[in-house]
Amino acid sequence: MGATISPPAPYLQVAAGENTASADSVPGLPKFTSLKGVVAGLDIENIDTDMIIPKEFLKTIKRSGLGFAAFAELRYENPEEVATIGAEVAKPRADFVLNKEGYKGVAQILIAGDNFGCGSSREHAPWSIGDMGIKCIISTSFADIFYNNCFNNGMLPVTLPRDQINLLLEDASTPNTELVVDLVNQKVIRPNGEEIAFEMDSFKKHCLVNGLDQIGLTLAKMDEIEAFEKTRSEKFPWLDGAALKVPDSIKMYPNAGYWKTAAAATA
Repeated sequence: MGATISPPAPYLQVAAGENTASADSVPGLPKFTSLKGVVAGLDIENIDTDMIIPKEFLKTIKRSGLGFAAFAELRYENPEEVATIGAEVAKPRADFVLNKEGYKGVAQILIAGDNFGCGSSREHAPWSIGDMGIKCIISTSFADIFYNNCFNNGMLPVTLPRDQINLLLEDASTPNTELVVDLVNQKVIRPNGEEIAFEMDSFKKHCLVNGLDQIGLTLAKMDEIEAFEKTRSEKFPWLDGAALKVPDSIKMYPNAGYWKTAAAATA
């Protein structure tokens, strides 16, 4: 078995009996329908994944705990020291927007520059942004891999024309300003009540609104999968494989370490 990502995804919590969702819900991600939150502006073009989370922080496969690493080179005066020792030695830069009062620790919506999330593929990028509280990013364009990784981690990326981005950046220039991002109706609502419509792929929207990641989508089809496997076994039993038909007592690989362990356990 490979490395386990911590904390476990919701569908693994279900298997362990730890999930608190209702019995008729499908395990996956938190549902994203509408978000009202403080908006911050980061109008820098070509913010790549190394700027989102520098490579020095890629020492873990945990989904959580990476919020302190997000935008480290923009956010701290000593990013290398933070990467080596930890957040406790961080020296925040006063000029970085997410370190300022009215944005720090409260921003949930980020208005970003063109081509956000470009560069190398690393899922740590949306992990770190999400862990610092950002749930929606609005830009004129995103790199494809980062864009899809956002959906896989319950985060909404919204694409808008530059003139509308400028309006939202103007709103974001005032600390503690809130926007509403309504995914169900596909619109961003400004503080003055103006509504800005955005386009969204219907399948990606369905997944976010219903809290479905890729494995959650698979688990939603468990009845069909089990029915298919049953029918396949009945019609084409040889496809099940010999190993599935051999009793555990038969040593298919006599020299395997398992048999020594099993013998010792029963001695």
